[in-house]
Amino acid sequence: MTALPEEKLEKLLERWESIQSELNQGASPAVYAKLTKEFADISPVVGAIRRLRATREEAADLEAMLRDPSADTDMATLAREELETLQPRIAEQEQELKILLLPKDAADERSAIVEVRAGTGGDEAALFAADLFRMYQRYADLNGWTCEIISMSENDLGGYREIIASITGRGVFSKLKYESGVHRVQRVPATENQGRIHTSAATVAVLPEAEDVDIEIRPEDIRIDTMRASGAGGQHVNKTDSAVRITHLPTGIIVVSAEKSQHQNRKLAMQVLRSRLYETERDKVDTARSEARKSQVGSGDRSQRIRTYNFPQGRVTDHRINLTVHNIERVMEGPGLGEIIDALVTQRQAELLADFENNA
Repeated sequence: MTALPEEKLEKLLERWESIQSELNQGASPAVYAKLTKEFADISPVVGAIRRLRATREEAADLEAMLRDPSADTDMATLAREELETLQPRIAEQEQELKILLLPKDAADERSAIVEVRAGTGGDEAALFAADLFRMYQRYADLNGWTCEIISMSENDLGGYREIIASITGRGVFSKLKYESGVHRVQRVPATENQGRIHTSAATVAVLPEAEDVDIEIRPEDIRIDTMRASGAGGQHVNKTDSAVRITHLPTGIIVVSAEKSQHQNRKLAMQVLRSRLYETERDKVDTARSEARKSQVGSGDRSQRIRTYNFPQGRVTDHRINLTVHNIERVMEGPGLGEIIDALVTQRQAELLADFENNA
């Protein structure tokens, strides 16, 4: 097993103490915000270092007792038994620390833009897209995140041809990024009167939400048009020109927001545009990631799937890690989705840890 980088651990401890000292002395708002974020980022690592060192110190004391020829026999027996329980704990704490030291995606702590679109399957695909989006809303609620719809296109049955939302909170992208891809559903559609099971699909794309400082959008690079909003069945339709369409001229990216307030639409549309441009820049830097994302989402065909939701059998299968759970209601309500995402995170950590061990 690869040894921990003790020199790096010392530097992290020193940096943590230095930040704490700076915060106690007072700093400008901008510096204070930057320091508190860094402090929060490295505090879990510092806590793990301290726990490991305390356990190691306890083990060293017990080993010293066992080496002492004058030690009482009963005390030596107790020390040996205690040492046997500490050794696996040390191994667990070392593993925990290695995981905390793994390189992280720079966007992991960000909020996210979630885009759900109906794939193959007509109206049933749109209904499934709506079910997926509600699943993400519930999962967001469980995590204390805020979900705000930016735009949506409904069909006559209440399904979504497309829905785009902003999910705001710390670490949203680190979890939801695993949802990008094609989701396949097998069930008897509400539109089916003969009880036949259909297979449909929806695509999900999750983009890290960009900050103002990430992407500079020049006024001359965008065209803003206003138009009337429209909705299924004439419901919630604005009679004024409140919908906003923003076109980014250099890239051709078009974003539409059609809520009730024109001011809010402009803000939300710029938010999505900024995030899409930010993701484009990330893709330029990391071509491999870009290709993986495109291959995952594909064209929305049923055969290109990352996960299958089989309602008649009550199971959900994530094909990337060959994980099947048999409580589809729990998944659709949010808690079960969290368990699947946690399994995906664990698998990714194991892959990174293997690379760490091999390249150390």
